[in-house]
Amino acid sequence: MLQPKRTKFRKTQKGRMKGISGRGHQLSNGMFGIKSLETSFITSRQIEAARIAATRYMKREGQMWIKIFPDKPITKKPLEVRMGKGKGAPEYFVAAVLPGRIMFEIAGVSQDVAKEALRLAAQKLPVKTKFIVARDYSA
Repeated sequence: MLQPKRTKFRKTQKGRMKGISGRGHQLSNGMFGIKSLETSFITSRQIEAARIAATRYMKREGQMWIKIFPDKPITKKPLEVRMGKGKGAPEYFVAAVLPGRIMFEIAGVSQDVAKEALRLAAQKLPVKTKFIVARDYSA
């Protein structure tokens, strides 16, 4: 049986983030949302900070949906540890976001309240975002 040829340097397993979002690029639940315009990893802490900022401004009126989930573990070795000895322990979790991905959706509030709440949420995120409105929305 032929064995695969071993190379000196192995490819890292972090993956590549290219292209645009193939799914999750349309509003599904709410009337308003924010859409990512860049590629980035968004940590679970950033998602939670954005959620708190938006719900605090809305005074818990209406509904909010978080459309991204941090399911990718990012590992890190402890400080002052020598090279080798395997992979480090998971440090935190991230959601890989591509351009066009809807991250948050809101319904049940006016457009002005939704726009300001999502603006406050977008300030907590490391990507440029765009406020979007559903096609069937009428003021």
